[in-house]
Amino acid sequence: MTLIHRRAFITMFGGSILAAPLAAAAQLQSGNVHRIGLLGAHSLSAQAKGVEALRAGLRDLGYVEGKNIVIEYRWAEGKYDRLPNLVAELVALKVDVIVTTGGTPPARAAKHATTTIPIVMTGVGDAVGSGLVASLARPGGNITGLTDFVPELMAKRLELLKEAMPRTGRVAVLFNPANRTQTGFKPLESTARSLQVELQPAEVRRPDEFERAFSTMAESRVDAVVVAQDAFLNANVKVIADLAAKKRLPSSGTKDFAEAGGVIGYGWNPSANNRRAAHFVDKILKGAKPADLPVEQPTKFELVINLKTARALGITIPPSVLGRADQVIQ
Repeated sequence: MTLIHRRAFITMFGGSILAAPLAAAAQLQSGNVHRIGLLGAHSLSAQAKGVEALRAGLRDLGYVEGKNIVIEYRWAEGKYDRLPNLVAELVALKVDVIVTTGGTPPARAAKHATTTIPIVMTGVGDAVGSGLVASLARPGGNITGLTDFVPELMAKRLELLKEAMPRTGRVAVLFNPANRTQTGFKPLESTARSLQVELQPAEVRRPDEFERAFSTMAESRVDAVVVAQDAFLNANVKVIADLAAKKRLPSSGTKDFAEAGGVIGYGWNPSANNRRAAHFVDKILKGAKPADLPVEQPTKFELVINLKTARALGITIPPSVLGRADQVIQ
């Protein structure tokens, strides 16, 4: 290859390598590409299913990363004190919309950071009680999205445990005391009284506290454990399920919890909710105001029975429970 030809070769292929980012930059400058900020309370690995569901929902609506949208990801890695700085970065980038995932803390941080950039929240608890929105029907302000507020869920999970294992008399409740918006304890306590079940609280704030919590449960000879609805606990379902199995404790939690190895799972499909969030993003990018978009609650609940784990623990799930399952893991 001559020097002239070599230069032509380098120019041709070097130009093609540079063309894509330059074209993307030109699109951004011309306003053809929307910039979405995603603020997560935990890590990408912990929330991977939810993120992929959101991206799939956006693709269904014609939004493709690198083509007509850019997603700016910010992860707090479970350190909530990092959220204000992370959302400040997204505000400085002048994103078109902020999507929060992983519970109430990121939604609250986003709400405090901006009153103008639209916010789509996912995975929050009591959106009204925590002050995120004025009401579900009329959110007001710049925030809308999906709430997981279903106070009766923990009580239902306890009922299922008792029905599956009638001799259950003492149940540990694994919860995160740092979650000030955690709900469902009153219905749980009422149900426990009616079922003649004694509840034992088990607190965890950090991942390094799980082992201690389960050791305490084993020492106090509880019959089973119910896992509370909390973003931190949801991000650690595999760790919790493994420890419950190690301590030979029947367990009940979210749908994802049973899929990770818990015995019983009851709740909505978190991935479906994250996919639904894409519709809010789409409407906002097309001009809708968050204040005019009602906050949505889960309407479909699924029962998952992990027979593999049940058998390993020597538990026989009665037909009355097994027959109602939407999913049975063999």
